[in-house]
Amino acid sequence: MVTISEALRIIDEQKINLKSQTLPLGESLGYALSKDTLSPFHVPEFDNSAMDGYALCGLYQEYRLVGEVAAGESKEVRLSDGEAVRIFTGAKVPHATSAVMMQEKTSVESGTLFLDEMPRIGQNIRKRGGQLSEGQLVFGKGHVLAPPSLSLMGSLGLEHLEVFSKPRVNIITTGNELVPPGQPKAEGQIYESNSYAIAGVLQQFGFQHQHKMQIKDDLEATKKGIKNALESCDVLLVSGGISVGDYDFVRPALEANGVDELFYKVLQKPGKPLYFGRRTNQFVFALPGNPASSLTCFYMYVLPLLQKFSGYGKVGLPTYQFPLSHAYENNFGRPSFLKAHVFNGKVEILDGQGSSMIQSMALGNALAFVDDGIQLKEGDMVDCKLIS
Repeated sequence: MVTISEALRIIDEQKINLKSQTLPLGESLGYALSKDTLSPFHVPEFDNSAMDGYALCGLYQEYRLVGEVAAGESKEVRLSDGEAVRIFTGAKVPHATSAVMMQEKTSVESGTLFLDEMPRIGQNIRKRGGQLSEGQLVFGKGHVLAPPSLSLMGSLGLEHLEVFSKPRVNIITTGNELVPPGQPKAEGQIYESNSYAIAGVLQQFGFQHQHKMQIKDDLEATKKGIKNALESCDVLLVSGGISVGDYDFVRPALEANGVDELFYKVLQKPGKPLYFGRRTNQFVFALPGNPASSLTCFYMYVLPLLQKFSGYGKVGLPTYQFPLSHAYENNFGRPSFLKAHVFNGKVEILDGQGSSMIQSMALGNALAFVDDGIQLKEGDMVDCKLIS
């Protein structure tokens, strides 16, 4: 058995052969850049107006109005002292423009522009190179592309981006008692739900699964299923069958398929019977069968590996501290990731902390970490991982 910090260290130490690919800009959301991106030109490329109004030459309160400049026009306009032109947001300011006055602070009578206040030099002008200079670093290798990143890349005219490939993921669920939702079930059977949770949490963080399969609790069937799944994936996620019961065959089946165990069991609640292994450049997590345990292990251990596999510069869910809204004592005998709800700057540890209780996790939005035997008072600060 390993501690939480030891498990995270083992995952972090894994060497991964990163692969890269070229994707269209519109398909790059959530990918990490595989090389530094430098600006191909100044941004903005030219001095332009920050708003609709009037471009002014000289600092006065009256001007002779001599024309108009719309956004996108390439014509060269020159102003003389005391002249002004109507201008629109994003339009190139004429040569010799001293300032731009917003239209709300102006009036026009018989071709003369009147200002409600004196302008200031450079007012409302976006200067050439004010955001980026040509050759300047835009994003470093490992930067994860969010919507604002795509906007900036698009403004640089970059139609395709070089990014790290994401891992291919397969999912296996095990258990004789499991029945697909929508199918009739007999006494003693339950509906299978973990594969939906795992597929959903993959999608939540920008990953996809290729295949998912259901396997009965049988050693040969488990060995065969794992063998087939490993033929086409980088990361295999197995749900259930990893404890020490008579029908838990996942661990010996992984060994039979050449998977080297890196750790088995973590000193925590929930999710103690967690397995992590490697076969060459493939990785396997065998997750506990209880739903809350399975998801907790995904958030804490699977997600960092998937992000590392994808070339992310930073991996794992960030930790935030919130004051506790009530007193709480951890008497589970192990360090615990507790289902919690963060609201209005405080965290509430929810009822229903059992490993099989998924409703409390569904109603919460965080995992609160409380070490073994700790007694907390209202207002004490608690480490939290936000999960939604």
